[in-house]
Amino acid sequence: MERRKFIKHSATASLIAGTALWSPMAIGHNLMGPSTTDPTAKKITILHTNDTHSHIEPITGGRNDGRGGVARRATLINKVRQENANTILLDCGDIFQGTPYFNFYGGELEIKLMSMLGYDAATLGNHDFDNGIEGLYKQLPHASFDFVISNYDFSNTIMEGHTSPYRVIVKDGVRVGLFGLGIELQGLVAPSMYKETKYLDPITVTQDMVAALRDKEQCDIVICMSHLGYSYRGDKISDMALAQKTSGIDLIIGGHTHTFLDQPEMVLNTKGETVLVNQVGCYGINLGRIDFYLKQGNLTASDKVVYEI
Repeated sequence: MERRKFIKHSATASLIAGTALWSPMAIGHNLMGPSTTDPTAKKITILHTNDTHSHIEPITGGRNDGRGGVARRATLINKVRQENANTILLDCGDIFQGTPYFNFYGGELEIKLMSMLGYDAATLGNHDFDNGIEGLYKQLPHASFDFVISNYDFSNTIMEGHTSPYRVIVKDGVRVGLFGLGIELQGLVAPSMYKETKYLDPITVTQDMVAALRDKEQCDIVICMSHLGYSYRGDKISDMALAQKTSGIDLIIGGHTHTFLDQPEMVLNTKGETVLVNQVGCYGINLGRIDFYLKQGNLTASDKVVYEI
């Protein structure tokens, strides 16, 4: 497949943050991708959240007073789906912990609501172990979506066999490959909470997942759902470092650091191709959106909006 041209775009409209801006960039061997106005191009919309932290209701008080809430998110998601049936909804971890809803229901309400909203997949964050690995396992029957985590080895734990290293979703004939990366739990979570879960190197795992999704599964688009964090000083692996040190990923959507980005970062990978990196803060305040357009093997992306909920 010819790879990759991304078109950078932020739009203004009701419920939308950003300014109108177009900046085309040619990537790899692909000098001319399909225009986002080309009606013959297949359009795949990615919606994503991270670090919702049990915020079921809108925030009360402070600068974000009245923002967020699952009901408003549901309205917005449904609106986007009506616009484009080829929409995929993803979450990047830390679903649990942050309000009395988690203290009382242990994550059941959060997972049931995500199922009602029609999430397609989620990865795991460190706070999703706050009731222990048994508490996480207990909520799995309430999930109508897959938990996708590639760098946690759950062998010899209660979670073994209950997550997927990757998933492929097909929309309008376009194969979208997903894999998930979690942050190292040691130092963040008590060992008694995650038991014998082993953390695997994200760089090595990424290249294994990309090979599986590109070569075996023949995916047109590859997305990493990350809970590594946006960026750090030093050698600690982050979304930005992952984008720079690997190849084959089109989009990294992240969590953990509660980073509010108005539009995705564009990062060059080891092959000089552009990777989009995005994160939409925390507490369900924002909803991220990326539109991919595919025509005759050529891919473009419009980092179109960050919705303020």
